[in-house]
Amino acid sequence: MPSSPGEPSPEPVPDLLPDVAPQLRALRRRRGLTLEAAARRASLSPAHLSRLETGRRQPSLPMLLGLARIYGTTVSGLLGEVEPERDPIVRAGRTEPVEADGWTYHQAGGPGRAMQALRVKVPYESRGDLVRVHPGEEWLYVLEGRVRLALGDAVHVLDPGDSAHFDSLTPHRIAAAGRDGAELLFVHTLLQSPAADLCLGGCAPRR
Repeated sequence: MPSSPGEPSPEPVPDLLPDVAPQLRALRRRRGLTLEAAARRASLSPAHLSRLETGRRQPSLPMLLGLARIYGTTVSGLLGEVEPERDPIVRAGRTEPVEADGWTYHQAGGPGRAMQALRVKVPYESRGDLVRVHPGEEWLYVLEGRVRLALGDAVHVLDPGDSAHFDSLTPHRIAAAGRDGAELLFVHTLLQSPAADLCLGGCAPRR
C-alpha cells in the first residue's frame, strides 16, 4: 500500500525482528505523551504512529532511533532486549574531563541513565553563557564560588551550599558570578534532547 502524503516510505525492518508495537505504545504512555505529541516530536503523522503502535506498519531503523531517543531508551530497549546490569559505582578518575568554551565537565554518574550527573567548573564571562530552553528538569548545587542563575525574568545569585531545582522549559542561563569562576554539581534529565544538550554552555562537548 503506498504511503499517504507527508508520510515517510515504510522501509520495513526485517520480519525476524520482534513485534515492537506493544513496546512503542507502552513507552509512550509511560512518558505521559499523547499520540499527537509523540508523533510531532518524531516528525510523524499521528495516523502513522498509530499504525506503528498497532502493528499495521513496521518502523524503519531511523524511526526506531528517533522514537528511542524521545522515549529515553535504546533501540534494544524498544525491541524488548534486557540491558546488561550497570555498575552503580563511578570511581574518581575513571573518565577524562570534557572541555567546551572554558567549561569543564566531569562525569559523576553512569552513562545511559535517565538522570545525568556532572561536576562542572564554570569560568567567569564564558563565551558559552547562553539562554537555554529544552524539555526536562535540572538540579544544581554550588560547591565553590558564586553562581548567577537566570530563570525567566528572575536572576538569583547562589553561594556555596545553595541549590536550585527547576523545569528546563523555563528559559535559563547559568554563569559564574565572580572572577574566580565557580564549581557545581549538576543533575539533569534531557531525555528528549540530543547529546549536544549535555553541554551547559550551549555547544557540543569536544575532547
